[in-house]
Amino acid sequence: MKILCIDTSSKLCGVAILDDTTLIKKIELDNGLTHSESLMPLIDQILKECNLNLNDINLLVSDIGPGSFTGIRIGIATVKAFADSLNIPCIGISSLEVLAYNVSTDGLICSTIDCKNDNCYFALYELKNGNYKVLEPPTSESISNVLDLLNSKYENKNITFVGDGIKKNSISNYLDSFNLGIAGFNKFISNNKNGEEILPMYLKKPQAERQLEEKLKKLGE
Repeated sequence: MKILCIDTSSKLCGVAILDDTTLIKKIELDNGLTHSESLMPLIDQILKECNLNLNDINLLVSDIGPGSFTGIRIGIATVKAFADSLNIPCIGISSLEVLAYNVSTDGLICSTIDCKNDNCYFALYELKNGNYKVLEPPTSESISNVLDLLNSKYENKNITFVGDGIKKNSISNYLDSFNLGIAGFNKFISNNKNGEEILPMYLKKPQAERQLEEKLKKLGE
């Protein structure tokens, strides 16, 4: 099964092609261009370098966030368009789960992504025998609340930190498009080889929308 993975949730624009769980090739760019400028040329490039075309792809996987609001929309829209035109399934994976796949030893994994003002996107996973189980689902929280939760519910547990939301003890902040593909393949198999409707995982409203709500609130006072 050939899998095309697209990750536009961060400043990196990443694509990867897998054959089941074997990496064929990945390309990740941070060249100052917008994802809307970079993504399609990057997909064309990786297909050519792998001697493939879109008709050879059997499964599409997209990072659905949280992360860059604009980037997430671009990635998901591209995957949906390909899925519709090629009549193939697609799978969505959260950025926090992709980060968790940076860890390969059994135990608890705390995935966090910085979302400014001492807040972070957060999820907690348990890796056991190759399976990643969600213990705390993705949410947006203050760093202090995340640490309080971990200290109260998971006291004396060995926790590995990944992501840049809580930098202390974090082993990796890297969103790997290969790991996105592995997570997508695993989810596809667990779904009995069925795709799904993919939706963005924002977890909080865009800044412009929050600012507008604040202005409207002040006008109403």
